[in-house]
Amino acid sequence: MEPVLLVIPGCPNSATAKELFDTALRLEGIEHTVRVREISTEDEAALHDFHGSPSFSFNGADLFESDAEPAVACRVYGTPDGFAGQPTLDALRQAIRATRS
Repeated sequence: MEPVLLVIPGCPNSATAKELFDTALRLEGIEHTVRVREISTEDEAALHDFHGSPSFSFNGADLFESDAEPAVACRVYGTPDGFAGQPTLDALRQAIRATRS
């Protein structure tokens, strides 16, 4: 299992997204450290199928599929309170569970 948080340089959501990912994994009983990978070029974005920062990857797959073109950009997530710079804890936990079933 490889949880990876992909971010762009200076992403304002990087620290809280890592904390969120760590918490979600722990609550799901997964004892792995989240690795942070910085994406800073369009070539890297294409190589990693990166759809914006922050992106949550588990075993090489984006936990929140996107039809957007890969790009060095910010990412937004739909939440019950509107768009936000990261998903809710519940949404992230559900996405992690979906990869394990």
